[in-house]
Amino acid sequence: MTQTTAPGAATPSRVGDVVIEARGLTAGYGGTPAVHDLDLDVRGGEIVALLGANGAGKTTTLLALAGEVSPIAGTVSFHGDSRRRALHQRARRGLGFLTEERCVFMELTGWQNLKLGRGKPEAALEFFPELEEHLSKRVGLLSGGQQQMLALGRVLAGEPRVLLADELSLGLAPLVVERLLAAVRRAADAGVAVVLVEQHVRQALAVADRVKVMRRGRVVMSGDAADLRDDPERIAAHYLSGAQ
Repeated sequence: MTQTTAPGAATPSRVGDVVIEARGLTAGYGGTPAVHDLDLDVRGGEIVALLGANGAGKTTTLLALAGEVSPIAGTVSFHGDSRRRALHQRARRGLGFLTEERCVFMELTGWQNLKLGRGKPEAALEFFPELEEHLSKRVGLLSGGQQQMLALGRVLAGEPRVLLADELSLGLAPLVVERLLAAVRRAADAGVAVVLVEQHVRQALAVADRVKVMRRGRVVMSGDAADLRDDPERIAAHYLSGAQ
């Protein structure tokens, strides 16, 4: 994969290494599995998209990778370390996590939100320069798209080695979604390992390198995104049928 270095994004020592990996991962809540026996590896410089209907186990997978949900069985390895770590511990080692709820502080200004991140505010603006004129405003007054750009820009400014992104596009206009996913792709091209949960199949396929389709907590289809871009109906069929 050809790599380009983007301002504000990570530059790994060796592009292509596995950065985050799950083996035989079973995870859930109160001892009840929502994800079963999942294998996943993500290398620096690539985007792996997790697709599936609501309730397929995508968010639980991200929470387990982040350290917010403890595995019932199996392992999650981060930089080759399979010991169980909490989210704040993995964040110190280069994990960025965007949940489906917008990760911003509504009562603070845009500048104040950016200053709470691990990177320089100016680095976030290199991804989303259109935010600059709005940063003096309280974030609650910004549009949903601007709030999501702010959240993503703050994470990318911190130069993560891994980005977990859950439904960046939720409730947003298509043009805003394109901007967000383009920034994610730019970060991946600079070496960040990305796991992307996305509701828009075609847009996910446009930026992803590999795809895993989940149904009822299990991976029912895996493949290269390039092979599926002209046939997204195959993915939709797996949502419903669970065929292997």
